[in-house]
Amino acid sequence: MISFLIVILFIFLLLIGVPVFVVIAGLTLYLFFTSQIDISAIIIEMHRMATTPVLVAIPLFTFAGYLLSESGAPRRLIRFSNAILGWMPGGLSVIALLTCAVFTALTGATGLTIIALGGILLPAMTRGRYTEIFSLGLLTTSGTLGLLFPPSLPLIVYAIVANVRIDQLFIAGVLPGILLVVLLSAFCVFKSIREKVPKTEFKFQELIGATRDIIWELPLPLVVLGGIYSGYVAVSEAAAITAVYVLIAEILIYRDVRLKDLPAIIKKSMVLVGGVLIILGAAMGLTNYLIDEEIPMRLLEFFQSHIQSRVLFLVVLNIFLLAVGCTMGIFSALVVVVPLLSPIANAYGIDPIHLGIIFLANLEIGASIPPLGINLFIAGMRFEKSVLKLYVASLPFIAILLIGLAVITYLPWLSLALLD
Repeated sequence: MISFLIVILFIFLLLIGVPVFVVIAGLTLYLFFTSQIDISAIIIEMHRMATTPVLVAIPLFTFAGYLLSESGAPRRLIRFSNAILGWMPGGLSVIALLTCAVFTALTGATGLTIIALGGILLPAMTRGRYTEIFSLGLLTTSGTLGLLFPPSLPLIVYAIVANVRIDQLFIAGVLPGILLVVLLSAFCVFKSIREKVPKTEFKFQELIGATRDIIWELPLPLVVLGGIYSGYVAVSEAAAITAVYVLIAEILIYRDVRLKDLPAIIKKSMVLVGGVLIILGAAMGLTNYLIDEEIPMRLLEFFQSHIQSRVLFLVVLNIFLLAVGCTMGIFSALVVVVPLLSPIANAYGIDPIHLGIIFLANLEIGASIPPLGINLFIAGMRFEKSVLKLYVASLPFIAILLIGLAVITYLPWLSLALLD
């Protein structure tokens, strides 16, 4: 009874805004002391995490993403996308989707995408005669759209927690990520045709100018993906190359960022990294306790006694993960929930790489689901609109993303085809 009340207390602390790592660390210490398990396990887990070679990729990719957000890269990316796609029906809305997806993949911070790009894209869509409710829904739900694309930070964290190969996870996320973008793009085109949104004229000279403008940033995907999949560099080395490349491009070539601004950018990016690492360290200690107490095995026995069908298990898994995604931060959810559900999913014959994509797709959608999705509150502050209005605006986009989630869940080929 006392343990139950303690757990309720920690849940209450989470709900009132106490930092996640404080709650998880406190719960871990309480469980270790009351169960008389050696507390050195926490230190061992932290040491194991600190010596993980791929861990260095997290601060490097995050720094590169924040540096891009502070430069003129978002403006150049939007101009380039508009030059290519502006002529098609719904071109500007598709451009918004693609830009948000690319930006979230590079920064790994969904809120940063809404804050950095929202101020540019919302006025542009309004001038393009898109309705306000459509534009708000699009930009709110697009904030997490790039989480399945490398070098997304949650992909790296999942690989560390689940002990799977990060290069395989990078590849596995490409087709599912494209599917979600294509589904939303089709909806945008349909709405634009139905509402007779005007198109812009294609101009070859503008395409040449936009390409010349972004020429130094276009190779970035090749630097990241080409280096890793060619086998010439490891993920951590690709992260270092990316950080140096972005540093040279934005400071020496474009000169968008001044040297005196660099310490502030480093500080902002490392605050995110520090938060992720603290949560990882605290949660891995909790994970160690759960494994020692055989909690995953008890959960597995419960599931197998009540759910025989793999299809039904996946339905329950998705509902649970959507609930987790709209109530917990993405990184907290990954480090707490993945160790619990991985052995259960494995028992139902679900590939761990495919499971990772299911996890991230759910958390991606959950961040925009009413009433607690974090994207709704960030968008409310950024666009100065009521959260209730954003609820209504987001619902059609969430419905489409849920259709995509069903396809990703029940068609493992999407996640595993490129690996084969």
